[in-house]
Amino acid sequence: MREHGIRARHKRRYKATTDSRHSLPVAANVLDRHFAPDAPNRVWAGDITYIATAESWLYRAVVIDLFNREVIGWSIKPRMTTDLVLDALSMAWFRRRPGADVLFHSDRGSQYASQAYQARLAAYGMRGSMSRKGNGWDNAPTESFFSSLKNERVHGVSYATRSRATSDLFQYIAVFYN
Repeated sequence: MREHGIRARHKRRYKATTDSRHSLPVAANVLDRHFAPDAPNRVWAGDITYIATAESWLYRAVVIDLFNREVIGWSIKPRMTTDLVLDALSMAWFRRRPGADVLFHSDRGSQYASQAYQARLAAYGMRGSMSRKGNGWDNAPTESFFSSLKNERVHGVSYATRSRATSDLFQYIAVFYN
């Protein structure tokens, strides 16, 4: 590797995206790591990650259909608020229009435990499921997607603007990943 000037990619700095120290209600871990539903629109999973730009952090929320691991909803915003995850969920729901009783799995972050998010799940006829505290393996498919995104597209790239990062991340999902 040294002879050819090749260097391994390394992970960048870490920024916490889950605040599970809140007093909001937490759903049971109904999914229990059963990541292989037998049909589409039965089990969806969501999570949040971060992307560094020269302007500031960007946060990305995704919704993945666990049947085929397709990213069916996403949102990118400069702040990690409940609106970030609500927008991703709404996009997924409007793109798929699933029947009732989809199981939606996430971590126990305050965005997913919020009253607004839980109300949206109920309005869409979805059931909630949340990972155990501090257990990233309980949401492995979304963590795996974020690992692929960062290793294949983000690490080693310096985004000058949030706009440039947003465009590049959209391209990754729409053209490459899905």
